[in-house]
Amino acid sequence: MAFTPLISLLHRIRRAASAPLAALALLATTGISAETADAAELVMVEQPGCAWCARWDAEIAPIYPKTAEGRFAPLRRADLRAMPEDLTLSRRVTFTPTFLIVEDGHEMARLEGYPGEDFFWPLITGLLQEHAGFVPTGSSHSAPDQTTAPLATNG
Repeated sequence: MAFTPLISLLHRIRRAASAPLAALALLATTGISAETADAAELVMVEQPGCAWCARWDAEIAPIYPKTAEGRFAPLRRADLRAMPEDLTLSRRVTFTPTFLIVEDGHEMARLEGYPGEDFFWPLITGLLQEHAGFVPTGSSHSAPDQTTAPLATNG
């Protein structure tokens, strides 16, 4: 009977030691690395009456959380006139919508305006790749093929 407290202690130690392993296993099965879990987010700065915000809400908002981009950088909304105090921005936001790529509260990149669904996906995917380490999967979003709508250049 003297071993019962010792065995109980060993079981508690084993459970406590396995918790981090269980968390890593859960992250591995969801396709999220431990380094990027909850590190990146997409902050949409909007304001009441913004027609382009409403268009984004109609075209992108329903599918964004279901995409690889949305899982990598979950959406967070912010009001232009009441910006969250926990965000450190490179400059003031003046246009809506403005999409901020944020890691650990710091702005890494931004997309000002909503260029429509055909251009939003390649632009936001590129910003996430370049500034947040996003690696797209084969079908990372439901946007049209990125090669069908090239961006215009000046020249």
